[in-house]
This record gives sequence, structure tokens and C-alpha cells, in this order.
Amino acid sequence: MVDEQGGVTAGVLARLERIETLRAGGLTRELLGELRALVPEAEAWARAEGDARARAAAAKLRKEAEGMS
Repeated sequence: MVDEQGGVTAGVLARLERIETLRAGGLTRELLGELRALVPEAEAWARAEGDARARAAAAKLRKEAEGMS
């Protein structure tokens, strides 16, 4: 479980780095794609963490991503 959790965490952190790079570069189409891809990764991270705050953050991210066009 530790290896799996570490992999999930590393994936989320890598995606967040890509998002930050795209945001700085003003690449909105690519940024939107990365944000949408982040949702299931964040949900997997929240499940791995088993923390109520992590689950709430992932749920908020999903709700906000659903409103993006």
C-alpha cells in the first residue's frame, strides 16, 4: 500500500507541476485538459490518504471541473 500511495502522490504532484507550467505559459487549452485529468488522480490520492479533508478537496475539484467548458 505504501508504494501504491507513493505512486499516487507522485502522480498528483507531477500533474500539479505541469499545471503550474501551463498556467505560467498561458496555454489555456492544455491547462484545461490537465485540470480535468487531475480530478480522478486527486480522487485516488484522497482514497489512498483516507483523510476527510483530502476527500472534500477532491470532491470540490470535481465539482469545479464539471463547470469548466
